[in-house]
Amino acid sequence: MVLSASTCFSSETYHEGENKILKISAEQCTFPPSIEDSPLCMSKIVDLLLENSGITTIIITQQREYEYDYGQTALLIELTAAYHKLNYEERLRYARLVANPASEQFIRASYAVFQKIISQQLKEDPLAAYVALKRLERQEKLRRNIVVDARQAAAQDQLLAVLLEVLTLLEQLKIIAVLLPHLKEYTPGERGIYSLLFHPTTRPDFMYTKLITEFPDGNLAESYEFTAENDRCEVNMFTFDDDIKVMYHLTPPEFLFEEELYELLDNAKRIMAEHKPTREEFVDPQRMREVFFSIGKDLLNDLLAHRGTQLPEEKVDQLARALLRYTVGFGLIELLLADPKIQDVNINSPNGTLPVFIVHQDYGDCATNIYPTRLEVESWATKLRLISGRPLDEANPILDTELKVPGFSSRVAALTAPLNPTGLAFSFRRHRDYPWTLPLYMQPKIKYMNPLCAGLLSFLIDNNATILIAGTRSSGKTSLLGSFLIELMRKLRIVTVEDTFELPQEALRKLGYNVESLRVASALSAPGTEVEAATGIRSTLRLGDSALIVGEVRSKEALALFEAMRVGAAANVVAGTIHAASPYGVFDRVVNDIGVPRTSFKAIDIIVITNPVISGLKKYKRILRITEVRKEWEDDPLRERAFVDLMVYNPQTDQLEITDELRNGNSIILKEMAARVKEFAGNWDAVWENIQLRADAKQAIVDLSLEENDPALLEADFVVKANDLFHLIADEVKEKTGKMDAERILFLYKEKIKQEAKKRKKE
Repeated sequence: MVLSASTCFSSETYHEGENKILKISAEQCTFPPSIEDSPLCMSKIVDLLLENSGITTIIITQQREYEYDYGQTALLIELTAAYHKLNYEERLRYARLVANPASEQFIRASYAVFQKIISQQLKEDPLAAYVALKRLERQEKLRRNIVVDARQAAAQDQLLAVLLEVLTLLEQLKIIAVLLPHLKEYTPGERGIYSLLFHPTTRPDFMYTKLITEFPDGNLAESYEFTAENDRCEVNMFTFDDDIKVMYHLTPPEFLFEEELYELLDNAKRIMAEHKPTREEFVDPQRMREVFFSIGKDLLNDLLAHRGTQLPEEKVDQLARALLRYTVGFGLIELLLADPKIQDVNINSPNGTLPVFIVHQDYGDCATNIYPTRLEVESWATKLRLISGRPLDEANPILDTELKVPGFSSRVAALTAPLNPTGLAFSFRRHRDYPWTLPLYMQPKIKYMNPLCAGLLSFLIDNNATILIAGTRSSGKTSLLGSFLIELMRKLRIVTVEDTFELPQEALRKLGYNVESLRVASALSAPGTEVEAATGIRSTLRLGDSALIVGEVRSKEALALFEAMRVGAAANVVAGTIHAASPYGVFDRVVNDIGVPRTSFKAIDIIVITNPVISGLKKYKRILRITEVRKEWEDDPLRERAFVDLMVYNPQTDQLEITDELRNGNSIILKEMAARVKEFAGNWDAVWENIQLRADAKQAIVDLSLEENDPALLEADFVVKANDLFHLIADEVKEKTGKMDAERILFLYKEKIKQEAKKRKKE
């Protein structure tokens, strides 16, 4: 059947960066828009490549977009050049081959077969054409061996020479050379073999992001599923024998829709695209999503009614969620961030040519099968501007903000020109759905800290230490700081100060905490309406008796933080995070870089260092040391031995081990804290017994979780309740016995948390 260009396979070319794209509409075509599956599709693309030079990318649209990158397009360009050479430049030579009528009669039938292969089959199915030519060559050789007539022999020699020349030309084509080793399992006419060469990235028309649906040629390491807003997503992890990279292959729910649903979503998206969300709508993203979900669902039902069809309500809901993601949402980024095993999602420039990269909790850095286009990343930038109320342009090329979607929240950093001259770049840092807890960190599969570390940290927090958590980027500083908040008693008021909300403030409020969250200007942003961090920290001193938690110490706000530490010392916990790799690195950053006076630096009681440790190709986050900062020094705390380690990580045992200073009771900071508590004053054994009691109490939660096979017991909801029980039982035992009887407290505590676990199970 002949199809006109106006109804099928109409095309256009355009430039995108350095690429020249041939875009073909196959919406009206009855054959599949697939080079690898359809001989007619391959043939028509060869015809178009004859008419258009310099093509680097081929896109075919039919409900979805199928994009063939430069490497795959180059195979077809090389085939097109060979086809042109054989059918045009060599035509005169073929004519000379049969110029002698006396010779022509002997090869007429064979030449007709040859001509059909070259003019038609070569552009439809080049491997089948090659096989057919080899078969024709064998037949002609057999005929030549029995020929006695000199004229016939000469004619067949001429034909064999041409066949050999053509076969040699075809064997030099990459498309043939790569497929030749697979000829044994090949049956001419079967198209499956072409999938070894052609595997387009695909996306439905309602999406901008491209996705490679084919599995890579690697080793399947693991498969698992997760749920994103009631939609099931499938993940396959691939490793490779000759490459250290790991591939994260996502199959989103919308790629499992029936084809007729894509047209429905395309129409719905075109209608919804007429409404551009305003800044006012983005002020409350959650409310906006609810409104647009409702609008999308009504629109889909109207379109279905117009078509005279019906779908189950749960299917319409699923379509409405997909429509929401690809209109006011962030597309496949939302699905990636909904995977609880993903920690970071990174999009690099130039956009459209590089995949999305992720950091996976089990596999570390991974490439994905997702390629966001320039249009997609530009839409993300616009939405982030609206959500944050902050600029992202040439005058302000850096944007820090947060993104909250049902199922996850994340911190977002965006860069644009001139800082990033090749385009837009994004980094999404996924926050855990619920706050981290010390028992979560202690579980065997994580081993971030051991029971004694948890007990020591619990003691320090309960006794109002001033703490800085230090580490490199992605070392877990903010998550650890969030777990400290779970250790605070719910009767306390907590004030958090952040430039981008990362601490689990909303979860804490749901757990009954009294939290006041202040948002201040980012140190990396241009001056605007937001209050400077230093001013925000100083303002907390006017908010009354409060624990002060600073998300990250970056710049001059450190002066205000240390002022708060000095004012708040011995009364409230003051804690924050900072980029540094050692206790002296903290001093160097705070004093030498930021300019905090040495006397103010002494307000720090404890420095906790957290960083990844490397084992082979894997990284594991660990607390590397807990160090106290003594006050009797003048110039250099390192030289004057002001930094005293209480616990230090041992890579041989993969454990955080106590030092002799802590074991022998030589911690001045702990003794100063003990002096403020009647039961501990002057009694190091009582202090150590309490630290060990807290360690045993944390371990009891981990043991109970394993015993009940209930990971939820490690989460904040249960741990906060367990902490309440610990304090109530300790106070009750002290009132009854006149002392902190650790053995009695632990016994009653274990009984109480078991009862609480059983009660929750029944509920």
